Amino acid sequence: MQNKVVMITGASRGIGEAAARRFAAEGAKVVLLARSGDQIAEIAGDIGENALAIPCDVSRYWEMEQAVVATIATFGRVDVLIGNAGMIAPMAPLAEADPEAWGQVIDVNLKGIYHGIRAVVPQMLAQGGGTVISISSGAAHDPYDPWSAYCASKAGVYMLTRQLHLEYGAQGIRSLGLSPGTVATQMQRDIKASGLGRVAQLEWTDHIPPEWPARALVWMCGSQADDWLGQDVRLRDAAIRHALGLT
Repeated sequence: MQNKVVMITGASRGIGEAAARRFAAEGAKVVLLARSGDQIAEIAGDIGENALAIPCDVSRYWEMEQAVVATIATFGRVDVLIGNAGMIAPMAPLAEADPEAWGQVIDVNLKGIYHGIRAVVPQMLAQGGGTVISISSGAAHDPYDPWSAYCASKAGVYMLTRQLHLEYGAQGIRSLGLSPGTVATQMQRDIKASGLGRVAQLEWTDHIPPEWPARALVWMCGSQADDWLGQDVRLRDAAIRHALGLT
């Protein structure tokens, strides 16, 4: 990853923050995107001169587009986009969920991924290629009661991963998803506090640390992950964990 330029959405905490720190440790220049400007500025300050913080709401295309413009102005290119920004509320049955809140999940989790792809892929094509990794979930493939908005959004993200590979894989765009399993982040605290669904019954010690998916994301940027192009890498897979040295 030496001198590669990596953009990470939802970089203010959890997987996004861990990924920013991991990519920087591997020699990359990292661009942290999140709505919480103060938090990403603090993380970028910790990382140093090879980090750039850009406040950005991924649900607004023009903000994502301007973030790409600012990244290129600062670092000259974009080699990797990690689509990590996401939310889970509202957690409510379909017939009871607030329509506005339900739609916001789609705006952030699904449209946010599309906005990143739309903003960055033309630049990647012009430079000869790049990698787009979107954070997926087991919820992309199986329904979880009462997570209808989250499940629908993640299923859409999985299809965007496949679609991007279909349309641009032959032109040097590497498209993958990472399904990390349950990770010890604020989202899991929110799920636990809700008491809703089977994931809420898990204990904190059942979740993996965010540094594990961060390591997986770095690994996925290399050719060793090419067998998964257009698909999700599942961190629950024992073979994947073995390849990453995770136990």
